[in-house]
Amino acid sequence: MKLTDFKVLTFDVYGTLIDWETGMVNGLKTLTDKMSRRITRNEILEAHAHYESTTQLYTPTKVYSDTLAVVYKRLAEEWGVVVSWSDCLTYGASVKDWPAFKDSIEALQYLKQHFALVVLSNIDNTSFVHSNKKLNVVFDAVYTAEDIGSYKPSQVNFDYMIENLERLGVSKTEILHTAESMFHDHAPANQCGLSNCWIYRRHDQEGFGATMNPGPMPSYDMVFNSMAELVEAHKAEMN
Repeated sequence: MKLTDFKVLTFDVYGTLIDWETGMVNGLKTLTDKMSRRITRNEILEAHAHYESTTQLYTPTKVYSDTLAVVYKRLAEEWGVVVSWSDCLTYGASVKDWPAFKDSIEALQYLKQHFALVVLSNIDNTSFVHSNKKLNVVFDAVYTAEDIGSYKPSQVNFDYMIENLERLGVSKTEILHTAESMFHDHAPANQCGLSNCWIYRRHDQEGFGATMNPGPMPSYDMVFNSMAELVEAHKAEMN
């Protein structure tokens, strides 16, 4: 299997193109700075992953910015920090401050010359506008959790994407799903028979960070440690 076998790259954004873990840790300093004990970066991210995934499971139609506000409230309770709902809403709006990975813009500009680029994300549309400005690329289609009314890893999100791409003349065999999260993306991609590429951003870190442990590891067709590595692999195939 080669990258040049595909017409469309479908992307998870947060964790793959946007450095959401840095964004989360920075946004949560208003909590962690008030804690009576020190907490590691991975402890912060794993707690966030728990409350994010459970909130998304129980309230799948809640938009992501409101989901983050609830996550902030649950974390404050767990960590024994008193906060206001206004504090929670401020964190919910913090996606606009989450940085892009350093290689994302250049990689997307290159890939746009060779593929259609599509987003399948657990984001809300308003928050994505801010991230899209940081990525500086026009995606060919954007499918958000707000559009669909559920969150990955629900199979509904992937069915929605595949059905809509079929209306654009794209068959499932022409899609390479490109993502970091085993939990949100690769497990459901396996279930629906999508070819998949793992962008292993956390290759030099332990655990799963801001995503839940997927249990049995999903399979993947390709793996790169960065978007820059994916681009270099494509260039090598083109030579």
